[in-house]
Amino acid sequence: MKKITQIFLSIIILSIVTSCDFIRNSFTYKDKTRELVETMIKEDYTKSVNCFALKHTLFKNANIEILKKRITGLRGVIVKNFGTELTFSLMKSEKRISTVKILDTPPNTTEAYIQFTNGKEFGVFKVLFDDVSQKILNIEILDVKDPVPNMVPFWIIGLLMLLIPAFNIYIIILIRNSDLKKKWLKYLAVLALNAPAILYNAIGGFSISLLKIQLLLGISFSYMGYAYSYWAIGIPLGGIYWFWKLKLNYTNNKANIEEDIIPA
Repeated sequence: MKKITQIFLSIIILSIVTSCDFIRNSFTYKDKTRELVETMIKEDYTKSVNCFALKHTLFKNANIEILKKRITGLRGVIVKNFGTELTFSLMKSEKRISTVKILDTPPNTTEAYIQFTNGKEFGVFKVLFDDVSQKILNIEILDVKDPVPNMVPFWIIGLLMLLIPAFNIYIIILIRNSDLKKKWLKYLAVLALNAPAILYNAIGGFSISLLKIQLLLGISFSYMGYAYSYWAIGIPLGGIYWFWKLKLNYTNNKANIEEDIIPA
């Protein structure tokens, strides 16, 4: 038993350390991307080339002149569409393992999505990094060029959506204080039965997903750049049902008490 516990604790510690390294590297990737783009904009292609993981096997026998031409072409796209004054932010970074081999990230690599903006419009870089050297293996601009959205409505709507978990918590408290049996089943219904989902995206606005269920307290949230920022709430069907049942029980109990007090 002691050995199993030690193994379990070792796995947890290793996971925490690995996660910390992954998070730290993710922010490094934003800085590395910014460094590459800034050297491209300045047309310092020698420094741009040095931002790539040239010692990686993917660059084996690579032609540096062809790489410089590709960098020049990428610079032209960036400057033409977004100008030269850009700011950068990390959207997300990930490692993928899929049953479809082509969807996997190569071993010891990380794929990062870096948002860049000129203040009026924004775009997204998809960048593949070598985990060993923390240098770039590949970079491309996704087909994104949208106006920078006003985020005030996004946060206001988010605050309003917090009413859903507040309602579910209220119902859970009512159930806890009731005389119902098997309360854990009622709790589970309130936590799990939150559907269909109403989504609000910073770019696309409102949408409805009929098959999407919001577990726990009926809400989820993402803030990963303008394109991937959203709020999602589930209609609290479980909470509404048990609110109705408790209200009905309260009304019936009150009626019974009045019948006992008032003589016929």
